[in-house]
Amino acid sequence: MRYSLLFGKTRKTAPHDEESANARLLTRAGFIEKMMAGAYAYLPLGFRVLNNIKRIVREEMDAIGGQELLMPALQSKEFWAETGRWEKLRDVMYQFKSRGKELGLATTHEEPIVHIVRQHISSYKDLPLYLYQVQDKFRNEPRAKAGLLRGREFSMKDLYSFHRTTEDLEDFYKKATEAYKKIFKRCGLDAIVTQASGGAFTTEFSHEFQVITASGEDTIYFCAACGWCQNKEIAKVKAGDKCPACGKKIAEKKSIEAGNIFKLGTKYSHDMKLMYTDDDGKRKEVIMGCYGIGPSRIMGAIAEVCHDDKGLVWPRAVAPFSAHILTINAKDDAMNSEIVAAASSIYDKLSKGGVEVLWDDRTEASAGEKLNDADLLGAPLRLIVSEKTLKDNAVEWKARHEDKASMVELRDIVKKVEAWVRE
Repeated sequence: MRYSLLFGKTRKTAPHDEESANARLLTRAGFIEKMMAGAYAYLPLGFRVLNNIKRIVREEMDAIGGQELLMPALQSKEFWAETGRWEKLRDVMYQFKSRGKELGLATTHEEPIVHIVRQHISSYKDLPLYLYQVQDKFRNEPRAKAGLLRGREFSMKDLYSFHRTTEDLEDFYKKATEAYKKIFKRCGLDAIVTQASGGAFTTEFSHEFQVITASGEDTIYFCAACGWCQNKEIAKVKAGDKCPACGKKIAEKKSIEAGNIFKLGTKYSHDMKLMYTDDDGKRKEVIMGCYGIGPSRIMGAIAEVCHDDKGLVWPRAVAPFSAHILTINAKDDAMNSEIVAAASSIYDKLSKGGVEVLWDDRTEASAGEKLNDADLLGAPLRLIVSEKTLKDNAVEWKARHEDKASMVELRDIVKKVEAWVRE
């Protein structure tokens, strides 16, 4: 992509009505545009990042046997009435009447998925089953002031598992936990498995995946020695107490919840009569699990954690572009032509080789503007082509997370970038 053609440009200042780092940085860098409190448009750069996160999520869900489907966001009252949650979630769910029918926008999808599954399974031979979707959710969030971390419309991957036995649920729950760890690691986040309460949407207890950061809205009690962790809401310990698992000292940390998983048991199966016939001929309730992770929330968490005083510092796997080429203008027209020709050749070869690259080809922008924008956008690798570098038949190479730059010979730059991307 040539920067001169890119929709959505950087801003010198952050919007005055945004408090969180993720909203301020992503808006300044041209990744998102606020439409109203809790609802953001994803501009081309932001949409690239969001899709990269979704791709990682899908790959890890597929790896543990998940099958992707898509359910409607517009939902009828009738399924929710079966579990009694139409009334319980009235303050959270957007509910309205249309042509005399009571409808709601999806806050979650336990009821719809159970309705679908009960149409298609009958025997123990149909189990276990793992179904997931990636779709926007809607919640009437009263505190929509944290950018992508607390939205009224947000992207969500929700997977639902269906089992014959609690032992089978336990086995899959462990697999899902490991899959979640892989997702966060690939996204550049160090997520801690945290025991938590179930909340309004599910059962009594759950596990959250918390990312430690000073700007987090949650508080956790964490043991660095063994990894034991509890959310403050259910904890019976405090900072400085001995860890119940290893005896070391517990610390209190601020964190961001980036995902959660639940053992639903037979709660929804019982209420909605989701049954199967076992091998002994008896009718039994299906045992369920639920596994949520928010791609948009992950994007916000990455922005909160992965930035410095200059801008964003994207992990390679989720960055909108792997490399960012800058051409620094010279005073001499002939030299400018050489600079553009060299950059164009690099850009074309990398693009044909499958490397996603952004070329700041602006002729009117100063070197300072281009350098500042490159730092703000946060691509993992910056390549500078200038009169100075071409005199040495080279390109300046600098990783975004490093302080020092180095010179790479012009003839080697494409191969080196391609090898770097594959690392």
